[in-house]
Amino acid sequence: MKQSRFSGLLFYSLVFLLVSCSGGGTEKKASTDSAAVDTTAAVVTPKITTITTPQSMLVVTHKVANYAKWKASYDEHDSARLANGIHNYVIGRGIKDSNMIMVALKIDDTAKAKAFAKDPGLKKAMHKGGVIGTPTVVLNTMTFQDTVSMSTDLRARTTFTVKDWAAWVKAYEEARQEKLDNGITLRAYGHKSDDDKKVVLVTAITDTAKAFAYYKSDLIKKRRAESGVIGEPERFLYRVVQRY
Repeated sequence: MKQSRFSGLLFYSLVFLLVSCSGGGTEKKASTDSAAVDTTAAVVTPKITTITTPQSMLVVTHKVANYAKWKASYDEHDSARLANGIHNYVIGRGIKDSNMIMVALKIDDTAKAKAFAKDPGLKKAMHKGGVIGTPTVVLNTMTFQDTVSMSTDLRARTTFTVKDWAAWVKAYEEARQEKLDNGITLRAYGHKSDDDKKVVLVTAITDTAKAFAYYKSDLIKKRRAESGVIGEPERFLYRVVQRY
């Protein structure tokens, strides 16, 4: 009788031990599964930095007696610009003459911008800021812009006349790698708002030695001829001192 009771206890003990071991294994697996890390790589969408939507811009170039004095006067006139749909964009200072200033502004309305450029209040503000001589004011339509950040602030604004706008764009795009190889990176191009044969080209200079040699080369003369450039381009070298 005692042996039978002992055998029964032993049987139930073995059953309990087997069930416990089985359950422990399941719990361990569940714990491991819940702690598993999803190793699926996240999809990163590249940031688009090129803009091909036409942008109307007002570009003013003039000389000042003193940059700091002019900048203070320019900032004071900001509310008047905003009231006419004119927004700060870039200020550059000439390389040869740091008191030669180029101001590029984005505009909402071409008619308002033209009226603002002729406003006596603007002339008064320029006089207060120490502007010397007669400013050059141009309305452009930029059809390509690259807004990616660059390590260099050195820029070249080149203006010239072409026989045909579309033919020039095609030829320039085909030669972009050649420009890159010579230390010149495209930043923007467009044309005067009322004349697409008057082209404006903005480039960044990443290697001055290569770029200046290229400007004087027969190769660039050949490219100009192939793209329908008429006459000699005008180039203004400047350094970007403020971006908005």
